[in-house]
Amino acid sequence: MPHALPSRFVRILVIGGGGREHAIVLALSHDPSVTALACAPGNAGTAALAETYGVDVAKPDEVAGLATKWQADLVVFGPETPLVAGASDAVRAAGIPCFGPSKDAARIEGSKAFAKDVMLAAGVPTAHSEVVDNPAKLDAALTHFGPTWVVKDDGLAAGKGVLVTGDFDAARVHALKLLDGGHPVLLESFLDGPEASLFCLVDGTTVVPLLPAQDFKRVGDGDAGPNTGGMGAYAPLPWAPDDLVETVVRTIVQPTVDELARRGTPFSGLLYAGLALTSSGPQVIEFNCRFGDPETQAVLALLHTPLASLFNAVARGELAEQPPLEWESGAAVTVVVAAEGYPGRPRVDDVIQGGDVQGVLHSGTRRREDGAVLSAGGRVLSVVATGADLATAREEAYRRVEGVHLPGSHYRTDIALRAVQGEISLPTA
Repeated sequence: MPHALPSRFVRILVIGGGGREHAIVLALSHDPSVTALACAPGNAGTAALAETYGVDVAKPDEVAGLATKWQADLVVFGPETPLVAGASDAVRAAGIPCFGPSKDAARIEGSKAFAKDVMLAAGVPTAHSEVVDNPAKLDAALTHFGPTWVVKDDGLAAGKGVLVTGDFDAARVHALKLLDGGHPVLLESFLDGPEASLFCLVDGTTVVPLLPAQDFKRVGDGDAGPNTGGMGAYAPLPWAPDDLVETVVRTIVQPTVDELARRGTPFSGLLYAGLALTSSGPQVIEFNCRFGDPETQAVLALLHTPLASLFNAVARGELAEQPPLEWESGAAVTVVVAAEGYPGRPRVDDVIQGGDVQGVLHSGTRRREDGAVLSAGGRVLSVVATGADLATAREEAYRRVEGVHLPGSHYRTDIALRAVQGEISLPTA
């Protein structure tokens, strides 16, 4: 049986090494109930706040072994890979509570076909879809969709397995590439309307939503270029209807949580609903089984409630007993600074200057023996700022971006711009 969680945390181990994990570690470091922090594998930014340990997050036994050796009171999972691999099950089997769903529940992200089946059973609004696992069936299936085609990798693809195109031939080529790689393809009908992300804390039964956010998946300004893991985000959404969060919880998240519990795979952790706010109401684009990156960096910058208390409540199954969440007023904006070549093969091992200033969270970084911080991935830094309103937060975020120097790097200059200019509106039926 798992040991009881202490009333005051002593030791929390965060699994992951990106900007999301830096944001989580930073929030936990401000919590007086947390007296020891570790992050594995971490990055140059988390290393300034937490002990760092090497670990292969895709190997459940290795993750559980580290948690046991470090004597963690709680393990918090950042990325999806260890969850889909079953690392949370291994940690719980070692007698250590954790924040993150079981392998079976993590299929809500690990298999888009599984997620569609759950949504169908729960009556959750989502796009019409069809799974294709044989190239011979592809052309016939593609004729059921369009003139805008949405082609997705059925498995994990770090946000880069999706193509949305008005070109039939481009959709076909992308689908064939996935199939040739042994990946089933999910075809979906296109959903109109702006996109939004809603994170929800879930303890198997109770749902507690966080602030809604919007991220930017395309690499270039004006949503040009290929999909990425995310080039920026902001929260909250000044253009969203006042009842958006209540509607999404009532019609989408709670029914999904209830259906997973009915199947004997209760979800405990962070359930992320990627939404299209269509002319017929919110519909699900995808579910994720963990905090999103880069939305987490913006959302947690505004959270006033101690984060450890929330992780504790989820792990104990006590979310219903928690007081309402407290938020800072205003808004937050995150701008991702990416390496040259991203989202293709990124240039690495360049020295970063300005990576240690306020509001800069590390994603793909490492520290050299002489103390210099080097780029070590595609999305290198997340630059975060808050302000009294979205325009102020955006202005401060880009001011901070100008203080960061990484050879060949690039970033979008239009994060939150349309929202600030009042150019986002919901489609009407």
